[in-house]
Amino acid sequence: MADRPSGGAAGFLAMAFVIVGLAGVFATYAAPVPLARAIREEVVLDEVLAVSGKPDRAAELARLRPALGTPAASVLEGPGTLEARVAAERARLTAHVEAEQAAVGARLRLLIIVATIAAGIFGLAMLGVGRRGP
Repeated sequence: MADRPSGGAAGFLAMAFVIVGLAGVFATYAAPVPLARAIREEVVLDEVLAVSGKPDRAAELARLRPALGTPAASVLEGPGTLEARVAAERARLTAHVEAEQAAVGARLRLLIIVATIAAGIFGLAMLGVGRRGP
């Protein structure tokens, strides 16, 4: 009669695949980051457009400058109208978020693949597959 894996070994194999599931759960926290960042930047761009007609426009735009971050100079002081500069920044932001989202997706898929392979190897080692008998 052939040796069957013990219940403990089967438990180890199950845990190997639970690790893959946990990697997937952790990945769900990283996936929405580019979108959340883009939404925050869109809100700031909306605020910039909202203050464009106010009498204290310069003070309000100066207040929003830190929230705009790196593109603040091109949005607030670039050539053309404020509306055109905001539209150009929205287009740049959309392209950047799409590229960032694709990169995050690729890294997460790689994480899941590596974790699955590692869990499979761990499971095979625990079950003793490939072990030569007497």
